[in-house]
Amino acid sequence: MSATDDFPVPDYANLLRLDGKAFVVAGGGYGIGRQASHALAAVGARVACVDVDGDRAAAVAEQVGGVSFQADITDRAAVERTVADAESALGPLAGLVDVVGISGWSPALAIDDEMWDRQFGVNLRHAYLLGQCVGRRLVANGGGTMVFVASISGLTAAPNHAAYGAAKAGLMSWVRSLAVELGPHGVRVNAVAPGATRTPRADDPSRRELQARTAAMTPLQRMGAPEDIASAALFFSTPLSAHVTGRTLVVDGGVDVLFPYTDLTAGNTRRP
Repeated sequence: MSATDDFPVPDYANLLRLDGKAFVVAGGGYGIGRQASHALAAVGARVACVDVDGDRAAAVAEQVGGVSFQADITDRAAVERTVADAESALGPLAGLVDVVGISGWSPALAIDDEMWDRQFGVNLRHAYLLGQCVGRRLVANGGGTMVFVASISGLTAAPNHAAYGAAKAGLMSWVRSLAVELGPHGVRVNAVAPGATRTPRADDPSRRELQARTAAMTPLQRMGAPEDIASAALFFSTPLSAHVTGRTLVVDGGVDVLFPYTDLTAGNTRRP
């Protein structure tokens, strides 16, 4: 056994850089997507902000010095066109961060076909389309990364939003399969699973009491913030995670490791 370690030491700080790399941020006009756009741009990436609301996408693109596209990414033709246009504008794509999703609440026995189809259309179909369209580009370009925002609702039971949980579980399975198939081509695919996150859409004054209770049941004593999720997506998008693929990183303040749920401030035990 050698008495010394002569292995070279990487420039770890530089492993966080994405200078000149072209990334698509789907759902980039708001909340977690806006933060992800800023996170990528802060380390040198060139960003294409894609959102169903063109004005929101344009506003964020202006903030980060990127380009914007309005698109319904549940439509294959729109996804293919947008991905092609993004590459034309920014150069060969190096990655994707996908934060698109919408929750729907209903007891399982009351879910109707319209809700089920919408949950799978918005939360899973678009990821299938982006995974294919961006994945093909990354394979052709010699490698890259894709990061999808899932949910802890896809890892556990999802009472009263079972369709959402089922769709997110499907998304994480899709991520694992893509990772295995695309790994030999230098493409890494991972997911981030947020817990309760205080996004702008959820930051309603009428929900303050619920937010306080949620924070109290979290070991870190606060709800997640959009930048918490964007930071995890940034890690997966950089060479810092060069040997990680097919994984889902839970970002929930520790809730998933705590049972029964405990109000840590009041010392009360609560069961869902």
